[in-house]
Amino acid sequence: MVKGNSQRGFTLIELIVVITIIVLLVGTLLTRIWFYQEQAEKAAMEQVAGALQSAMVLQYGHMLTRGNEADAKTLLGENPMRWLMQKPPNYAGEFYGITPTAIAPGNWAFDLKARELVYVPYRSEYFVPGKDGLKWVRYRARLEYEPVPGAAGKSAEELSGVLFEPVEPYQWIVRGEK
Repeated sequence: MVKGNSQRGFTLIELIVVITIIVLLVGTLLTRIWFYQEQAEKAAMEQVAGALQSAMVLQYGHMLTRGNEADAKTLLGENPMRWLMQKPPNYAGEFYGITPTAIAPGNWAFDLKARELVYVPYRSEYFVPGKDGLKWVRYRARLEYEPVPGAAGKSAEELSGVLFEPVEPYQWIVRGEK
């Protein structure tokens, strides 16, 4: 008695289903990897901005201890990268009249014309730019004033601190918002 061929392999439909599932899983994984790379870039950018804020406060404190509070306005036009002991490796330098295409993505640069520090994101799929619609973040130093207690009018304000902040609001879309 001869038995029929009892070996059974995958059918073409089973193979297509398995390949489709694998492709969907790989696509989902790659999308998440790119998202998390972009979030890591955002964290690194904000870490540099935080370091620059701290360096600016130290510069302001140095002026106060020397009795040069009036010189605080000079902080507004300076390149904040000069305040750091070591510039970040992705600092491209100073340029006059920067556009986002003039700087390689993932780099910082100082605009000598606008007196702003600019960061151009490398990964910007989840980046929502400010009102100008350009994919970059611009930072500027600003002096903070508080009213003098018991006095009236703008002339009765005193310098209370310095801020290093974005020129325009921006955001990165977080997971689940897109």
